[in-house]
Amino acid sequence: MTAADLPAEAIQLIPTTDRAALNTLLKLDSYIHCIIPRGGESLIRFVVENSSIPVIKHYTGVCFIYLDRDADPGLAETITLNAKVSRPGVCNAVEQLLVHSSVVDTVLPRVAQALAAKGVRLRCDERSAAALRKLQEGIHPEITAATPADYTTEFLDLILAVRVVDSLEEAVVTINRDSSAHTDVIITRSEATARQFQAGVDSAVVGWNASTRFNDGFEFGFGAEIGISTDRLHARGPMGLKELCTYKYLMDGTGQVRG
Repeated sequence: MTAADLPAEAIQLIPTTDRAALNTLLKLDSYIHCIIPRGGESLIRFVVENSSIPVIKHYTGVCFIYLDRDADPGLAETITLNAKVSRPGVCNAVEQLLVHSSVVDTVLPRVAQALAAKGVRLRCDERSAAALRKLQEGIHPEITAATPADYTTEFLDLILAVRVVDSLEEAVVTINRDSSAHTDVIITRSEATARQFQAGVDSAVVGWNASTRFNDGFEFGFGAEIGISTDRLHARGPMGLKELCTYKYLMDGTGQVRG
């Protein structure tokens, strides 16, 4: 604080973890203009339900990667591996993998074996499980049958849910229904397909041939990571200092009046 020439009071800590103290803070709208809760879903929901102060939030990071029919196998492996295992306990880690039916017997086994080598367990639908059980060589991934709940879960662990889809349109519908509108990515060689995916998916960050892990204010060049918002307004996606700013209009006149 001293090095930045800021007053010591610019940052303050509340010396208690008692939830009752939080309830008091959440009603101080005359003094506090914005709250950004950082923590688990239960904390965030508690803040939203009890605050009289505007809240910027994301409940969960149920992030998707879609392996398109034109997916490059090498990119599919590298990107999915990074998105899942680099830090599995963070909100921008991938939790859901959609695979086009035309590459379920080719690209998916390569990706699954790379994930299995890093200890990732797969929760599969019938078609993806059938494809992976055909593996003759290499590392055999740990497969369990997925439940409906798995397809909307933020695992925050070395677990990945896998489903097969038959078209780009089905992938977009699935993501818009089941994701948390945080970060979703397509792996494809086709720019036209990528642009259609990016236009159709309604999430804060929609990527093409890049890891979900890039959804971060510092990585986006914002100078800081304040939070990642899945709200529609006013801040959405990765937040830097700019997203904490409000507006002030200076109006100069020479006696104008409104008719």
